[in-house]
Amino acid sequence: MITIETFVFNHWQENTYILHDETGEAVLIDCGVFFEDEGTKLINFVKKKGIKLVKQLNTHLHIDHVLGNQFMKDQFGLLTEAHKDDEFLLAEAPNHAVRLGLENVVEPPPVGKLIKEGDLIKFGNSELKVIHVPGHSPGHIVFYNEKQKFLIAGDVLFRESIGRTDLPYGNYDQLIEGIKTKLLVLDDDVSVYPGHGPATSIGHERSKNLFLKGLS
Repeated sequence: MITIETFVFNHWQENTYILHDETGEAVLIDCGVFFEDEGTKLINFVKKKGIKLVKQLNTHLHIDHVLGNQFMKDQFGLLTEAHKDDEFLLAEAPNHAVRLGLENVVEPPPVGKLIKEGDLIKFGNSELKVIHVPGHSPGHIVFYNEKQKFLIAGDVLFRESIGRTDLPYGNYDQLIEGIKTKLLVLDDDVSVYPGHGPATSIGHERSKNLFLKGLS
């Protein structure tokens, strides 16, 4: 049984997730740690729960989702796993940060392992299926657990909204097509944990999300 823990980090109120099961093994998704107290909070949580972080994953490699990747390498010896089509964004991270008003941001560490559509991420007794949904970024992926019916969606799908496509390398039509063919085919009771803001469900977005009207 997977337990999902949510932390809200950095200037962009980004959702960082720790998923752990009864074995004590855990994965961290989208480490947004930027401030010192955020790192302390994460470390204290791991120690208090007695869990072992065995993987670091990224839904995509935009700056707000990778600010803590160096922290994860330093503290836990973990490099991220991400899709190859987003790998180039790491080199752009410092300049992107400056444009957004953040100084002294260094290039995050390289991707440790490339993952792709259909891969299974295994930890403890649990697994997550990788689904590639580009449009917000070229290599954006989401992580789906079929048994417990939840989706870690990154910046693809939000409560009554969708990911931005006005950023460099965004593609609105591609994002909508991916949501339609890969996410809206899931059951209404699948929970959706986005990269920002509150959790939602496929059913709620199917009926309430104005961006998705008429798609299913």
